[in-house]
Amino acid sequence: MFIPKIYKSEDPELMKKIISENAFALLISNKEKLSATHSMFLLNENDGDFFLETHISKVNFQAKVLKDNDEVLCDFLGAHSYISSSWYEKPNVSTWNYEAVQIRGKVKLMTDEELYKHLEKLTFKYEKVQKCPMFVENMGDELVKKEMKGAFGINIYPTEIYIANKLSQNRKDNDFENIILNLEQSDFDNDKKIAELMKENRGLI
Repeated sequence: MFIPKIYKSEDPELMKKIISENAFALLISNKEKLSATHSMFLLNENDGDFFLETHISKVNFQAKVLKDNDEVLCDFLGAHSYISSSWYEKPNVSTWNYEAVQIRGKVKLMTDEELYKHLEKLTFKYEKVQKCPMFVENMGDELVKKEMKGAFGINIYPTEIYIANKLSQNRKDNDFENIILNLEQSDFDNDKKIAELMKENRGLI
C-alpha cells in the first residue's frame, strides 16, 4: 500500500484500534490464483509481539491451497469519507480521507486446539454485548467440535505493516475547519467519525 509520508503512521496503538474496530476484513492470497475472502480477525498480543487470527470455510479455495509459510495480505479499512473540493477556499481537487491498515505476513495453520480457542475468543468478543449472550461454553463441546470440522483456522505472523491515517493534514486551518464543518453536517456516520478523528489528530479536542 502506497502511503505518502504525511499520512503514514508508525503508531502501534492506532493500528490495534483500526484492526479491533474493523475486524471484518480481507484475507488476500496469490497462490495458484489471486483470491480474497472477507473474514473475522482477532489481534493476539504476546510480550509486545502480535499476530493475527482468522478462519474461513474449508470449502473456500484459499483453505484448499494455503500452507504453512505462505504469504498473505490482510486489509483493514477503517472510517473513510469523501472530501469535496468545494469546501476549499481556492480551486483544488476532491479527495478521500480514511484510516487503514495492511499487514503482509506468513501463514501458520491452526491446530484443532488453537482453532477451538480462536472461536471461543471470537465468540466472546461479539456475544458479550448481547442481551442473552451465547458463548462457546454454552453450546456444548459436541456441537462446537462438529461445526469446527467445516472451519479452516490460520495464524498470520506479520512481515510488513502499513498504517494509513489520511486526515487532511496538508490543509491550512481555514480549509481544515471548513472540511470538519461540512462533515459534521452530513447524515453519514463515517463522515462524522472522520470529522472527529481530524479534530483529535490536530489537537482540537
